[in-house]
Amino acid sequence: MKDPMHILIAGYGGQGILFSGKVIAYAGLIDGKEVSWLPSYGPEMRGGSANCTICLSKDPIASPYIEFPEFFVAMNQLAFNKFASTVEEGGMVVYDSAIINGATERKDMQIFGIDAVTLAEDSGLKGLANMVMTGKLFKELSFCAFDSLEKAVVKCVPEGRTQLIELNLKAIQLGIEN
Repeated sequence: MKDPMHILIAGYGGQGILFSGKVIAYAGLIDGKEVSWLPSYGPEMRGGSANCTICLSKDPIASPYIEFPEFFVAMNQLAFNKFASTVEEGGMVVYDSAIINGATERKDMQIFGIDAVTLAEDSGLKGLANMVMTGKLFKELSFCAFDSLEKAVVKCVPEGRTQLIELNLKAIQLGIEN
């Protein structure tokens, strides 16, 4: 596992961008890593731009700001167009092929498309494409131990919505399997 890991997740508000980042950050904490999680979003509640950066490291993190992420998860075309060019050489992009044309001229990074929206909807998990994407990132990157990822979901799902824990875990599993 690369250390430190700099991850950027970006898309529209309402797609669960910040929740996915929070789960990844908590998984890192559970694994005993130093962690930073920096959300960024527009003033709109839904439909505006949203992104978050996550740093996972065995050493203290000097700054949560990431200009050139090694790992990028794109949840919409606008985010892909804006941030794919900033990924470090040798980095990785995971994008939702249901809604993104992942064409890029760059040949110096790994690119993985997954039809997250369709996978989630076809499995009765509408609205959980973000967690399918988190599962795909986990599959390709192994950013934490799997049991830490499960514990992070339990920690991040609000107390009054515990029925969502199992659904989020199923969505992650879909991403791992595809």
